[in-house]
Amino acid sequence: MPKTASLPAPIRDSWLPHLALGVTGHRATNPAYCAHAAAIGAALEALFARIDAICAELPGTRGPVRLHSLLVDGTDQVAGELALARGWELAVPLPFGAALNCAINAHPDTLADVDALLAGRPAAHPAVEAKAAAIRAITAGAGLFELADRDAEIEALWRAHLADPEDRAAARAFETLVSDNVAFAGKVMIERVDLVIAVWDGKVANLPGGTGHTVATALAMGAPVLLIDPARPESWRILGRPEELGQRVDPAAPADLDRLEAIIRAAVNVEGWSPDLLANERWRPHSSRLFGLYRRIERVFGGGAWFGSLRLAYEAPEAIAEGSGAAMIAAARGMPGGDPRIARQLAEEVMPMFAWADGVANRLADAYRSGMIVNFVLATLAVVAGLAYLPLGMGAYKWVFAAIELALLGGILAMTAAGSRFGWHRRWFATRRVAEYLRHAPALLLLGVVRPTGRWPRSGGAARWPEHFSRHALRDVGLPRAALTRDYLRSGLEGAVLSHVSAQRAYHAAKAHKLETVHHRLDKAAEACFAFAVGAVLGYLLLKGAGAAGLVDKHLAGQLSPLFTFLGVAFPTLGANLSGIRYFGDFERFAAISHVAAEKLREIEERIGLLLLGEPDALTYAAAADLIHALDEAVVEEIASWQSVFGAKHLALPA
Repeated sequence: MPKTASLPAPIRDSWLPHLALGVTGHRATNPAYCAHAAAIGAALEALFARIDAICAELPGTRGPVRLHSLLVDGTDQVAGELALARGWELAVPLPFGAALNCAINAHPDTLADVDALLAGRPAAHPAVEAKAAAIRAITAGAGLFELADRDAEIEALWRAHLADPEDRAAARAFETLVSDNVAFAGKVMIERVDLVIAVWDGKVANLPGGTGHTVATALAMGAPVLLIDPARPESWRILGRPEELGQRVDPAAPADLDRLEAIIRAAVNVEGWSPDLLANERWRPHSSRLFGLYRRIERVFGGGAWFGSLRLAYEAPEAIAEGSGAAMIAAARGMPGGDPRIARQLAEEVMPMFAWADGVANRLADAYRSGMIVNFVLATLAVVAGLAYLPLGMGAYKWVFAAIELALLGGILAMTAAGSRFGWHRRWFATRRVAEYLRHAPALLLLGVVRPTGRWPRSGGAARWPEHFSRHALRDVGLPRAALTRDYLRSGLEGAVLSHVSAQRAYHAAKAHKLETVHHRLDKAAEACFAFAVGAVLGYLLLKGAGAAGLVDKHLAGQLSPLFTFLGVAFPTLGANLSGIRYFGDFERFAAISHVAAEKLREIEERIGLLLLGEPDALTYAAAADLIHALDEAVVEEIASWQSVFGAKHLALPA
């Protein structure tokens, strides 16, 4: 194992940011679409060409554009064909399993054709078979993420409706469930994109799963929408907020190319980001021997052994898949009908990236936090050394003690300058955020859940790059190419998500207890120092009074005055610096943050348990995704709370 290691090769060689688009629009049967189908196709082709041109002009290297579409007939299929022709990737979150999706969207009128399509045979009706063939042809070149968890229920309702078309209750039940699934598939698409392209006449926005509903959902989730009016497809506009849907439109207004370019640029580039930010960091297999003082404070005041080695071994990036991540990889590989590509990327890219970032962040945290503790210790020693000549009766050599004090003060200045020069605080903040986002990634990626682009934390300037990098690193994996049956969901929740949540809940509970102990004991130690200082001053005054009263030699107080002076200064100094360490470490607030995180994770853990033990029909992708989003929200909130504590605490002179 080399002493240092740069960015893991699989990440360095293959990871590239890419633009992610979504498309939604009217079906081929919509009158507005039918009347302008050729113009809409031409407008989409011109728009895609313009997007390619904008991407080509951006600095840096990018992966191919990825288009997400539900691939229903009409807008979706036209856009999908154009994307494949341009060499773009096509990702398809299907509202149903592939066979059921093909059958429903071919619109058969007879149960015989339904049976044929579900079995993979040609439908007897030529028009139905033509639609089915078009769906099969385009999905053959796409990555399919099939929401197949409710297929049996949907198929039963569909058959009941076809068997008795006059039964309105059966028709409504079928249509409602289909709309719900389509709406949820649209939400999956929106979560993964930088821009939604919508062909919509603006008339109906409240039909779940419809184009208007998808547009409104995208805007509510923070995704901008490029809106194409089917009657004037060449003059599109871009919306960024739900309120813009109600604004009057100037039909003569030109397409907003500047805003389109700004959205694309912001999606794939971020201020301050450069691959060198990570490439220049070095992973080391062990913690530093020089910077262990912060962890020594935690051990001494947290109830551990006072002495002994604090050197930690960090898990090597190339070993994590067979080490601490082995259970997660086994769960990924064991998911029924799972995507082996996801398991491979977790093992070769995502987990090694986490291990690398975690190791780098730990080293930088030690340097930054221990550097500040060293400053407090040196400040105490400087005061003690500067006055030590008094109790030792070495006034003639006061200059020696002054020189020692000066050297200690110089050490404080040197440590502070080193922290600023090497950017320990800034680099720790960045790599820790990357590590924490990636720590939870496998639980999200295996079930196709990501944080929507518009809801990632935002900060100013160069501080934004960790979120930018993490978002693209996770999105690069993409949707699993799998059918999400109930067996798949159960396997993912039990084997990947629940075990991860339980481990993180236990970690935060233990951390909260330890940090509360550290805070309490530092408080008591500081109080004891001030009590000793009061005792020293009081002892001197009592001795002075006793001498004046003739109870003791009246010269004794004067003889011991240097010692009392030393103690009266040294103890308050030590107490103040212990309080400074407690303030700087913010152990109490960190304990509170971990306590809150543990409680949130406990709630998620219990909810997962209830879902797994409940009725089989209750285990749906919507329910599972809701729990995973709750996990993601808890993680992001914990990171935000941590940043709020340490964000402004740069390595500085102890004051």
